Amino acid sequence: MKKIETALSGCYVIEPQVFGDARGWFYESYSKARFSEIGIDTVFVQDNRSFSAQKGTLRGLHCQTDPHAQTKLICCTRGSLLDVVVDVREGSPSFMQHIRIELSAENKRMLYIPKGFLHGFLTLTDDVEVFYKVDDFYYPENDRSVRYCDPAFSIEWGVASPVLSVKDSTNALFSESDIHFTWE
Repeated sequence: MKKIETALSGCYVIEPQVFGDARGWFYESYSKARFSEIGIDTVFVQDNRSFSAQKGTLRGLHCQTDPHAQTKLICCTRGSLLDVVVDVREGSPSFMQHIRIELSAENKRMLYIPKGFLHGFLTLTDDVEVFYKVDDFYYPENDRSVRYCDPAFSIEWGVASPVLSVKDSTNALFSESDIHFTWE
């Protein structure tokens, strides 16, 4: 397993070691021991799955606030997506910056996202399935969303008219939200 630094402090691309032959392939998507070896000791408590039927579906930008902020480990198990993460930890060297990473069933990459980040993705194919682990349970009262096209982030999604939920189409701007994280 390989941990690759990104431009956002604490956010990593994880590349598993894939074993394949004429029959197919195998890899460990998560092993507490392997993650500890690469310096990630997060204890995950919940697994989530998401399915998007249509190419161009955009979900985000989401987070959960303290005291139930979540660290996430994201992977795409079917199709492909553009995963976007925004650092909203005040004081962080990468505050208000974002990265865009393609995750796909083919490349088998995962994205490790610590607390204090907004997260969203755009499906690049039809029939996209996302699997992710989180280190705290879902609490509706701590669920927050920010407009995907907030000019404060200047995110190039690459789609003019994404498929959005009612919730994601009416999110507030970050400056209007009560989201507050501090870099440690």
